Amino acid sequence: NRRKKKGDCILENPSIPNPFPELCCSPFASVLSASLLPKATSRKKQVIKVYSEDDTSRALEVPSDITARDVCQLLILKNHYIDDHSWTLFEQLSHTGLGRAIEDHELVMEVQANWVMEEETKLYFRKNYAKYEFFKNPLSFFPDHMISFPSETNAALSHSGVLQMFLSSSTYPEIHGYLHAKEQGKKSWKKLYFLLRRSGLYFSTKGTSKEPRHLQFFCEFSNSDMYMSLTGKKISGAPTNYGFCFKPNKSGGTRDLKQLCADDEQSRTCWMTAIRLLKYGMQLYQNYMQPYQGRSGCSPLNVTPMRSISENSLVAMDFSGHRSRIIENPTEVLSVAVEEGLAWRRRGCLRLNSHGSPIAMSNMGMSIHRSQSWFHHKISREEAQRLILQHGLVDGVFLVRDSQSNPKTFVLSLSHGLKIKHFQIVPLEDDGKLFYTLDDGHTRFTDLIQLVEFYQLNKGVLPCKLKHYCARIAL
Repeated sequence: NRRKKKGDCILENPSIPNPFPELCCSPFASVLSASLLPKATSRKKQVIKVYSEDDTSRALEVPSDITARDVCQLLILKNHYIDDHSWTLFEQLSHTGLGRAIEDHELVMEVQANWVMEEETKLYFRKNYAKYEFFKNPLSFFPDHMISFPSETNAALSHSGVLQMFLSSSTYPEIHGYLHAKEQGKKSWKKLYFLLRRSGLYFSTKGTSKEPRHLQFFCEFSNSDMYMSLTGKKISGAPTNYGFCFKPNKSGGTRDLKQLCADDEQSRTCWMTAIRLLKYGMQLYQNYMQPYQGRSGCSPLNVTPMRSISENSLVAMDFSGHRSRIIENPTEVLSVAVEEGLAWRRRGCLRLNSHGSPIAMSNMGMSIHRSQSWFHHKISREEAQRLILQHGLVDGVFLVRDSQSNPKTFVLSLSHGLKIKHFQIVPLEDDGKLFYTLDDGHTRFTDLIQLVEFYQLNKGVLPCKLKHYCARIAL
């Protein structure tokens, strides 16, 4: 009875709140145990090797579930680069001359798991300005003669509506046109009429007929990756330089490749973009929008960047007086730029007068461009085209190189309209002074740096302004 009475008294006492609840064991996760005890499921780490354009490499210890975007972010932080959302992890197969930009959401370890021992495969860290360009400018990616819509769809559908159809799960526009296909086990190529539908890629056995009895299945994309041919006709013997192929995951080698070849760059870009959208769909749009999610979920259309990269934000200014001013007249822009360049040379001569001569300073002015990231010393025309292609055929991607046909001149290689054009920069001597020009002397510049900066602000004789330069970055 005493025990019972004592127990009743204890139950009748009011409950005192615990001042240290985090030290007590509870069915919920405690603060102490979460911070001190090791996690039951730890992420395994592996080492990957990433290369840059100048063949330098860097080994990274990364988690096994790291994505391509996370690897790029890691390299951006380690190398103190500016993140403009164009950095890409690129997979390159050296022996077959194939390569592809790994999608941002892909797991790097799964990509490496598909590599075969016989093939020398590397990961490259580089810029790709055309990665999501079709979201910004779909007009140049889907020409009207290559795309058709279901019968119930309005024929006057806008190009933004085309993208919505690609991302939709119910409808899908049909891509059609001629492609050269390499026959299995043979070296010959055959030109066939192809159709891209949601179920896969087909070709017609009878001309341009789209009847089901004339369509033969060619490839599906769930268990294969799409690669671009980087060597053109050299390795595969393709009829044109616009090749691409499908490589099954964990394939045995080149015998399992399904190779295709388009007649021009616009056709190849259309096919490859449509297949990317078909394979990944809404995931690509999420990858495109992801860099902006950290800004309160705003879209890229209504976000004001911390530092504008728009071409409309660039203006010509004169700093020669006590106060800076914006120059409105294009003719005055040129004269002020030339005068500023000459003044800079004179100041340089005065500073180095005790160690050099005017001749030495003149030589320095002629070679000062070699330190610029956009200048590539003694590379061939084919190498320049390959570099621009890897950086993406977006209007304004450029580089400057030495001319191989004339050692005293330079060449500006520029991407415009999915084509790469080359413009010769000619040196011109007038009154004992050396100038450089792109338009037979009508517009003159004291050095290549001044020339590039001018055409970044003004289109001039070029088809578009200079926007993105191709650089050989180092890791």
